[in-house]
Amino acid sequence: MKIPRPIVRFRTLFWLAAALTLTAALVLTFRTPPVQADIGEITRGPLTVVVRDEAKTRARNVYVVSAPVSGQLLRVGNRAGEQVEAGAAIAFIQPAPATFVDERSRQEIRAGVRLAEAALALAHAELEGAEARLTHARLEASRSETLFAASVASRSAVDRARLDTRTAAAAVGNARASVDVQQAALEAARVRLIEPVAANSGGRAVTIRAPVAGRILRVLQESETVVTQGAPVLEIGDPGDLEVVAELLSSDAARISEGATVLIEAWGDGPPLRGRVRKVEPYGFLKVSALGVEEQRVNVIIDPVDPPAAWSAVGHGYRVEAAVTVWSAEAVVRTPVSALFRHQGQWAVFKAEGDRARLQPVEIGQSDGEHAEVHAGLEPGNWVVLHPGRSVSDGTPIRVRRPAAGAE
Repeated sequence: MKIPRPIVRFRTLFWLAAALTLTAALVLTFRTPPVQADIGEITRGPLTVVVRDEAKTRARNVYVVSAPVSGQLLRVGNRAGEQVEAGAAIAFIQPAPATFVDERSRQEIRAGVRLAEAALALAHAELEGAEARLTHARLEASRSETLFAASVASRSAVDRARLDTRTAAAAVGNARASVDVQQAALEAARVRLIEPVAANSGGRAVTIRAPVAGRILRVLQESETVVTQGAPVLEIGDPGDLEVVAELLSSDAARISEGATVLIEAWGDGPPLRGRVRKVEPYGFLKVSALGVEEQRVNVIIDPVDPPAAWSAVGHGYRVEAAVTVWSAEAVVRTPVSALFRHQGQWAVFKAEGDRARLQPVEIGQSDGEHAEVHAGLEPGNWVVLHPGRSVSDGTPIRVRRPAAGAE
C-alpha cells in the first residue's frame, strides 16, 4: 500500500526535530560552562620601586655626658627639653658614703684596731730603747775624746765611739719612722669604723658641665644615687638637626645608592616628609626579628630635604617609616601583579580575548608589588584575567564579573 506524501513529510520533520533537540541537549550537557573572572587592563604609566621599612630619627650629634668620677650623684635638676649653654653646670657628684659592714666584719676591724694600737706601743718602746742607746753612745764618745786629749785613749777608740754614736742616731730615726707607720696604720683601722652618714658630711663636690650648647634630649639618671666612673647621666644634642636611620635588610641595602630619594611616612598627622640617602654603611650586623629570625641588617643614613619647619613636630628617637626609591620610570607598559603566574619556567598571563582566556607568555622587569613592568608579550589596552585559578586554562570560556577600572 502506498503511504500518502503528507505523512512521509511529517515523519521526516518529526525525526529531524527530535535529532536537533537531542543534539542541543547533548551540547548543553557536555559543554564547558564559562568561568567568572575579574579582568584588568594593561596600561602605560609611571612605576616606582621602593624599599620600605621601619626607621627612627636621631639628632645628628648626640653627646652622652658621663660621670667623671665615682661618687654620690646629687639629684639632677634639669629636665628633658631644656636648653643648656656650653660649660653650664648640669650635675654634681659628692664623695660616696662609706659602705656598711656586718657584725663579723666590724669585730674584725676592731681587732685590727687593737692590733695596730699594740704595734704602735711596741714601736714607742723600741724608740725609747733606741734613744737610750744613743744617749749612752754619746757619753762614751765624750769620754773617749777626753781620754784621747790626755793621750790615754787611742785614735781607734775615738773613731769606734763616734761610729757607735752615728749608729745609735740612725736607730733612733728608724724607730721614729716605725712609730709614724704604726700611727698611720692605727688611723686607717679606725677610719673603717666611721659610719656612712659621718663620712658623707662636708664632702667636696665635683661639678659636671655641659660639653656643648644644645637641648637635653634625655636624662638617664635623674634621682640621687651612687654612680661609678663613666656611668651615663644625660644626653645633649640639637633636636632641630635630625637624621633618619633605617635598619634595612642587606639584600635591600645593596640595591640602594647614595643620593636616592626617600619618603618619610607614618611620623604623625601630616604629609610624607622628603629625604635623601646620605650614606649606606659598609658594615652589616645581625639582628633577631620579633619572630626570632636572624637577619643581616645594614644602617642607611637619611638626611632631611624639607626645611626644618616641616620637621618641627618630629623629635629625637621618633619611630617613622622610610620608603627608599631604588628604581623609577615615568612611562612603562605595566600589568597588575595579580595577573602573573609561572608557566614552564617563565612568567605568563591569561589574556582576555572576547569570551575566551588565552595563555600569553610575558617578559617582565621591575615591580612595585602592585604593578609589574612588561618588556614583551602585552600592549596597552589589552585585558588580562586577575587571580586566575586552576579552573582557568588556555581557551577557557570566561564571563567578566567586574573589570578593574584603569588596572588600579
